[in-house]
Amino acid sequence: MTDAEREALLDRVNSQGATIGASVPDEVEIHGEAVDLSAFIVETRKVDTVPPALDRKVTAARDALRSERERRVERLEAEPIDPETAETLAEEVIGIDRALNALEGIRHPGFADEHHADTLAGHERWLAFVDQVR
Repeated sequence: MTDAEREALLDRVNSQGATIGASVPDEVEIHGEAVDLSAFIVETRKVDTVPPALDRKVTAARDALRSERERRVERLEAEPIDPETAETLAEEVIGIDRALNALEGIRHPGFADEHHADTLAGHERWLAFVDQVR
């Protein structure tokens, strides 16, 4: 693999739009163990509120995925590898990024929900102030 090919792959995996159209991989190997990532994401997206036990699992999964992403990118950067292996690593990194994006969205409400909650909290503070003044 040439340096130019390596740089092109690294640019691709580090691109903001790399995950557009990418799928979450069915399985990803984390610390030598195959994890059914697609099923885990589907399972966690089903819940409306994230209970503490699931929150710990999501956080652990995110941490493990980040370290696996870093490990694969380091292999792309440093190791002498053939183009096929490099392409496979790049696809795995993009799939991991897609999974991380999906996991990040689990705990965070949408902007409209946040705005609504902030508006309600502001009204409650205002009513509490009015009650104190009376």
